[in-house]
Amino acid sequence: MSSGVAPHERLLSLDVFRGIIMVLLTLESTGLYNHLYTASEGHIAEHVLTQFFHHPWNGLRFWDLIQPGFMFIAGTAMAYSLDKQFRAGSSWGQAFRKVLKRSWWLFFWGVLDYAVQSDGSLAFKLWDVLTQLSFTTLVAFLLFRSSYLTQIIACMGLLLLTELLYRLTNVPGFNQPFTDQQNFGNYMDLILMNLINKDGWVAINCIPTSVHTVAGMMAGKILIEKKPISWLIWAGVISLVAGFALDLSGITPIIKRIATTSFTLASLGYCLLALVLFYWWVDQRGHRKHWEFFTIVGMNSIFIYLFFEIVGHRWFNEYIGNISNGLMKLTHIPELPMFIITSLIIFGLEWGLCYFLYRKKIFFKL
Repeated sequence: MSSGVAPHERLLSLDVFRGIIMVLLTLESTGLYNHLYTASEGHIAEHVLTQFFHHPWNGLRFWDLIQPGFMFIAGTAMAYSLDKQFRAGSSWGQAFRKVLKRSWWLFFWGVLDYAVQSDGSLAFKLWDVLTQLSFTTLVAFLLFRSSYLTQIIACMGLLLLTELLYRLTNVPGFNQPFTDQQNFGNYMDLILMNLINKDGWVAINCIPTSVHTVAGMMAGKILIEKKPISWLIWAGVISLVAGFALDLSGITPIIKRIATTSFTLASLGYCLLALVLFYWWVDQRGHRKHWEFFTIVGMNSIFIYLFFEIVGHRWFNEYIGNISNGLMKLTHIPELPMFIITSLIIFGLEWGLCYFLYRKKIFFKL
């Protein structure tokens, strides 16, 4: 089976995939999942809602796949963007300068997102997904014109480097490769930022997660070049099997917070198969209608991410919440339903903002 979309045609399935991820992230930013989880405690729905939170350490939940999906899609979109640039006559140097500029702005906004602390102080932190993406974008670009074999070898090299760094660097106090607060990633955070994330996230996740962006870029090239879709299916299955085999055999546990090799492979497998599913259903089967609810958000993904992370988190959510909760208290609505309704109102307003930009054909890009 081969691709059915011409190189110049917009890949709607990619917009849908990105849009679903951004809608899920926007809903999470409103606190909705926390409220629904509280409401579901003691019921069977509690097990479903658990999937909307990161696994505390060794394991894999649905929510652990959101960031890999975000970075994977960025790679796929990059493949289409670079293909368009080179077809239009851009040189490698021109494209490289454009990617450097994009990476700089991704880094800037990622650092700014974490810069202002709740006590008003400033901090330098490298844990934001945009900061990670600023690095993985450059890696993917540098490999764009390489052969598929070279790209695969590079991905294997990134994963091997991750394994070696965690296993062979014998730093006192940080020589436990898969133990929270005692691994090499934590040590590097001390070097880079002079602090350790209490939840276990580490900045050098950008090394293994570069594989997500590179693989997304490779998937984009496969679709552009009309290679068999079975390539992506087999790659997804092999990645899934390899990732879970490493975990179940006890060689390398699946840990999202430090992006272990097994986690990177398993999550990549899901990303590849998800892209195939969306591509088959939307672009090949022609189910291209009724996706606007998601694509309206996805087409301004950077804008809405920065909005709910910076504006929403620090002002908008509380301001709208005070108004919404205050009015509902007058009608004596119970507290938990009130919080759920407020989260949905916040989401509705943010979706409406994206819709306004969409209607005005305003799309923010880095």
